[in-house]
Amino acid sequence: MLKKYNMSYNNKIGWRFDNTYSKLPGSMLTRLAPTPVKAPELVVLNHSLSKMLELDFSSTSDKNLASIFSGNLLPEGSDTIAQAYAGHQFGYFTMLGDGRAILIGEHLSKNNKRFDIQFKGSGKTPYSRNGDGRAALGPMLREYIVSEAMHSLGIPTTRSLAVVKTGENVIRETPLPGAILTRVAASHIRVGTFQYVTATEDEKNLKTLFDYTIDRHYPKIKDSKTPAIDLLKIVMEKQIKLVVDWMRVGFIHGVMNTDNMAISGETIDYGPCAFMDAYDPETVFSSIDHNGRYAYFNQPGITKWNLARFAETLLPLIDKNKDKAIKIVTEIINNFGEIYKKNWLEMMRKKLGLIEKKNNDEKLINDLLSLLHEQKADYTNTFCSLMNEDVQNDKIFNNKEFIDWHQKWKECLAKNNNSTEESLKLMRSVNPIVIPRNHKVEEVLEAANKDDLNPFHDFLKVLEKPYENQIKNNNYQSPAPPSEKKYQTFCGT
Repeated sequence: MLKKYNMSYNNKIGWRFDNTYSKLPGSMLTRLAPTPVKAPELVVLNHSLSKMLELDFSSTSDKNLASIFSGNLLPEGSDTIAQAYAGHQFGYFTMLGDGRAILIGEHLSKNNKRFDIQFKGSGKTPYSRNGDGRAALGPMLREYIVSEAMHSLGIPTTRSLAVVKTGENVIRETPLPGAILTRVAASHIRVGTFQYVTATEDEKNLKTLFDYTIDRHYPKIKDSKTPAIDLLKIVMEKQIKLVVDWMRVGFIHGVMNTDNMAISGETIDYGPCAFMDAYDPETVFSSIDHNGRYAYFNQPGITKWNLARFAETLLPLIDKNKDKAIKIVTEIINNFGEIYKKNWLEMMRKKLGLIEKKNNDEKLINDLLSLLHEQKADYTNTFCSLMNEDVQNDKIFNNKEFIDWHQKWKECLAKNNNSTEESLKLMRSVNPIVIPRNHKVEEVLEAANKDDLNPFHDFLKVLEKPYENQIKNNNYQSPAPPSEKKYQTFCGT
């Protein structure tokens, strides 16, 4: 039986729940509690995130922390729900919902910033379909590693507050130790949330969700004469900036379904995600992405496609004349390519230290990417080498075409009315020296499954400062050793 601890305990930790989503129409959510677990055990607690949330767990025992973050002991003021949403999964529409996640409530920091606190792997819900509602330790630690790495890289993301083992196995291909992740997000409102309400053909609920979203995320457009148009433009702008950041660091989300696109502009749902080593635009890691729908170079196009699905849900709020509304959103979505290219070129100029815009910048950038692809050069380390960082140079640096390109690049830098140091400073602000290399992620997860968390914590410490050339970084900078076996990631459900 679940218990709630008393308010004095709440005050001691600092929880301040003010739950608003749970007050939305009942068709958009289901009220239920997490399924209790047998023997919860704390694996990791994110102290820096706790501090940012103004929560103090210092006087709470590991036993009670395990009970809290497993859902066995719920904070006073929590209001546990599973959210309903829909989504286009690999292009096919289906009704969905939190099949293994439960939102325990919305925590307010002292400056009234609102955060969703959600358990992932907390048991069956009405949306679980044939799933068990549980999660395995490996995928939960993977999300912890990658989401925290993305935060340190300066990329908008949900974050991870804690992971606990449940003391129970989950059955996948083999029995695996069960775990629950506590995820922190600006909200869990998705494109799929709007699709769900649209699919129910309840325009009143659509307007309710729309007003709620604006109140929560974009109150500045509340008094606009065209708030639905403004919302579409803002979400498009945020998603363009987000995917440009993904492209900057070689991140591949792996499952860009519409239910995995957050209206807040955060990266959400780290399933079969991974980082690219050798530069190849067609890189795919996900075991279920057989046709490369969500490949590295497809991510901008899929972002545009998902935004078009979001635009469709807003049509009744844009104009009562459907044809007129379609014309308006079509014009907005058709601007995606131009806006994306502008942002992408700006990002790539920074990666190369090109402070002043020149007409031949785009050719210089594309020539480099073509060479990286031809030579199968490491994406991250190539830019590190250009910054004169101490990394193992790829064979591309001995390639005649690259040597010629390198000379042209240096000539471009020399033409800037800025010092070399200013260009290097710009490059160092956007080019990580360390990323969560896939083989290193697998190494620490394998150790964690054997109850050795030292590699996990060492890895996290290095990932906290990805733009700094830290001592003893070499172990984390090298790409995976050559292998005939293709690296694959799995969604963990």
